[in-house]
Formats: sequence, C-alpha cells, structure tokens
Amino acid sequence: MSNSSTIGGRLRAARRERRLTQEGLSELAGVSLTVIADLEQGRKDCARPSTLIKLADATGVTLSALLDRQERLEKPATAGVLAVRDALLSVADLPGIGAADGDGEPLALAELEASVRRGWDFYWGGNLGDLAVLLPGLIGEARLTREDAGPAAARPLAQAYQLSADLMVHTGNDDLAMIAAERALAAARAGNDELQHATLAGTASWVLLHQGRAGEAERVAAVAALAIEPRMSAATPEHLTVWGSLLLSAAAPAATAGRAEDVKEYIGVARAAAGRFEQDRHDYWVSFGPSQVAMQDCYTSAVLGRTGRAVKAAERVRREDLLDISWGAHRLDVAQAWAADGKHDAKAVAALTEAHAVSREWFRHQGLARSLTRELAGRKARLGEPLDTLVATVGGRGER
Repeated sequence: MSNSSTIGGRLRAARRERRLTQEGLSELAGVSLTVIADLEQGRKDCARPSTLIKLADATGVTLSALLDRQERLEKPATAGVLAVRDALLSVADLPGIGAADGDGEPLALAELEASVRRGWDFYWGGNLGDLAVLLPGLIGEARLTREDAGPAAARPLAQAYQLSADLMVHTGNDDLAMIAAERALAAARAGNDELQHATLAGTASWVLLHQGRAGEAERVAAVAALAIEPRMSAATPEHLTVWGSLLLSAAAPAATAGRAEDVKEYIGVARAAAGRFEQDRHDYWVSFGPSQVAMQDCYTSAVLGRTGRAVKAAERVRREDLLDISWGAHRLDVAQAWAADGKHDAKAVAALTEAHAVSREWFRHQGLARSLTRELAGRKARLGEPLDTLVATVGGRGER
C-alpha cells in the first residue's frame, strides 16, 4: 500500500518536501519527536486534533490533506462536489449577468422548504451522495425564489448554502465550505430571523475548526452566543437550542487548544441551559439538550486525553435523542477513548461498528473512522468480523 494511505505516510511526504528531519519538524511544530516517529512508522495512525493542526501548519499542508479528507461519494463523478461547487460559484452572481435559461425557476415557498427538508434528511441520514445530487438544483431554485419572494425565502436559501458547507467539510473542500458558510450568513442577514443567523455562525465555527483555525472557530461561536444570550426565565425553547448549541460549538476548539478550564465553563453553562429540557430538541436543524451536552463532554474529554471522563460522559448520551450521523460521530469519539491505551480494543471496535451502521458512505468520509480502523487493524495479525468490514469500508489496513 502506498505511503499516502496513512496519516504517517502523508506526514513523511510533507516533511521531506519541506526538507525537514523528524527532529527539525519536532522543533518547528512543538510536537514530541516520539509522536512524529510513531505516526511515520505506522505505530499510530491518529493523534489529537491540536497535534495534527501543528503538524499541518509546520509542513505547509492543509489539515484536510493530512487527514486525507476527499470525496468518497456513492454517486458518479458528474453528480459530486464539482456540481455543487459550480452552483455555489455561479456566474449568475456576477454583476450584470443574471440567471440563464436552465438555471431553474422560482418555487412556491412551501415547495422550496420541502426540498430543503429533504436535503437535511439526506445529510443527517449520512446519504452524502444523494445530497450532492440534490444541492445544485436546490441552490439555483432557492436563489430564484429569494429574488421572487423576497425576505420570506431567506431562510431556505441560507439553509441550502448551509447544507453545501456541511457537505464540503465532509468531502475535504474546506475553502468551498467557508464560501458556502459566508453565503449562508449573508442570505440569513437579508431575512429577519436572528436565530437563523446565529445558527449559521455555528456552521462557520465548525468549518474554521476543520481548517485548523481553532482560535477563530471559538471566537465566532462565542461572539454569536453572547449576541443572543437569553434571559433564562423568558427564553423560548428554540432560543435555548440555538444559544446552547453555540456554547458547545465554542467548547470544541477550546479543547483542541488544550484549554480545559474554558471547556469546563462552556459545558457547564450549556448544561444549565439544557436542564430546561427533558430530551434533546432539534430546531433550525441543530440539536441541543442533555444528550448533546454529554456528547460534547465526551468529545472534548477525548480530545483533552481524559479517557475515563469521556467514557463516563458517554453513559449519559441517549441514542433516541440524536440524529443519525450525530450518533455516529459520538460513537467515533467513544471508540477513540477506548482505543487510547490499547487495552480495550474490542470495545473500540464495537463503537466503530455502531458508527459504521449509521451510514457506510458517511463513515468512510470521517478521518477519525479511517485512522482508528487502521490502527486497530494494525494491532491484529488476523482481522475477522466485524473489523474486516470496517477495513474494507475505509480502504485498507495502512502501513505496518
């Protein structure tokens, strides 16, 4: 298998391109020489997000390239991200050009909103290929409907762009994801829904985090949360959902930066807000409630290397509260916690299998799923079920 099949192989290639020794990279990135050697020699195929960001920056590659986040859609290439890119960057947006024949036509607002709901169903169900097929037409129709119906169509247009940003993150096109997030924010600003606009700040924060810009990711989410901070006694459930989700969004980059006390504060405030709910809510296509707080506690604890706390937090997450790929992402975090010390590989494989069951297509787009699968496979002389199914999905055992 080629060196490009693992994080270590890609790191080695990037390091050599920069004409750096492992020692030189260690000094430049501020990362332990042992970690670099373990990655490059295949003893490890994953590392903390903060470590990967430092290595990507030091070697001059994007985080997406280091993690090998690329399109793996179960659709023909003509129905992939290039078509979504062309819709996002349509020449119809250039001054004086306008829409051309074949760009679609305005829809009744109810019909447009139904199409957006279908897109969200595809996304949360992990059907990324189907979403890629839907989005080009949806974006065009939403633009035309916005021109025809005015501010009333701002929300579905903003969400069509938001779906594009989400898809682009999963397929490793982070720059296009940021363009989509910016367009979503602009579309929402033209409407009159403060909470919709705030929700999209959470999307922008997530994109920034995937670009390796943790400080900016935290700032965007925290500023948006402050702008809509509610009076707890008077806040609507929808308001609490959006505000609480922004607090959790800010906690993730704080964990990446290794700031455990700030993570504790974000999650503590979010937990107090979630106390208003008996179960998680899903408003504006974001989720918030007791399980979301526990899920983020698990994730941030895993990022901070607090394995025991991560596993304990996972016990408070209820499957019925989570949308499908949200549950899948949570099980990846649990797998990372179980795999950390090499003593609980069976439990790690079980958690990976639960994530895989959500959507094979979504699973193979997750860098953590690929790296954990290959690391666990590398510890075994013979695989057997279910690990061989996981390996087949992500595309190989990696280097030894």
